[in-house]
Amino acid sequence: MIILGLTGSIGMGKSTAARAFASLGAACWDADRAVHDLMRPGGIAVAAVGAAFPGVVSQIDGTAVIDRQALGATVFKDSDALARLEGILHPLVRLRERSFLQAAQFRHVNIVVLDIPLLFETGGQARCDATAVVSAPGFIQAQRVMARPGMTAEKFAGILDRQMSDAEKRRRADFVIHTGLDRASSLRAITAIVEVLHQRAGACWPRAWPPRPANHPTADELPHA
Repeated sequence: MIILGLTGSIGMGKSTAARAFASLGAACWDADRAVHDLMRPGGIAVAAVGAAFPGVVSQIDGTAVIDRQALGATVFKDSDALARLEGILHPLVRLRERSFLQAAQFRHVNIVVLDIPLLFETGGQARCDATAVVSAPGFIQAQRVMARPGMTAEKFAGILDRQMSDAEKRRRADFVIHTGLDRASSLRAITAIVEVLHQRAGACWPRAWPPRPANHPTADELPHA
C-alpha cells in the first residue's frame, strides 16, 4: 500500500483533485472532514475544546455544541490559542488516520490518498510515500476563495498567513497538479500520477506512524463519520 499526501493552499482545488483520485480507485481520507466530525454536536473533541476555551460550548437540547464563530474569533489572531486548539485536535485526527489506514490495509488497497491541508506545515509528509500539491495562479485562487460565503479579505489573508506559500509547497512536493487551466488537464495529470504510483511499493505504513498518544482513546474507540 502506497500513501500519497495530497495538499494545497486554500482555493487551489484540492477537494476536486481528491475526488478525481477516488474516481481512479484510490482510497481517500479527508483531514478536514475528520476535524468537522470531532467538533460536531456531541463530538469527541467538544468537551476538551469547551474546557480550553470557556464560553464557546453550550448545551442545546442536552447536547454539547461548539459555537464555531466564537471559537474562530478566539483563535483567528491568537497564535497561542490556535496552538491550544491544534493540541486538542491533531492527536485525535492522527488516530483517525491510523484507523483509516488499518482498514485500507485490511482491504488490500493499493493507493491511499491523505487529503491534508497543512501537510507540510505539520510534518505530515514523513508519514507518506509521496506528496502531491494542487496549484493555481494567485488571481484564480483569490477568485475562488472570495466567492465563498462569509469570506472576507481579512479572513483570506489570515488563512494565507498560517499556510506555507504555494511556491514552497510546489518545491517540496513530488508531484504538482495544476488546476488553473481546465478539469481535463488536471484529470490527465492525476491519472499520470496514479499510473506512476501503481509501479511503486509503499514503505511508510506502519513504520513511520507514531504510537498512540497517551490519555487518548484507541482508533477503534473513535466513532466514524
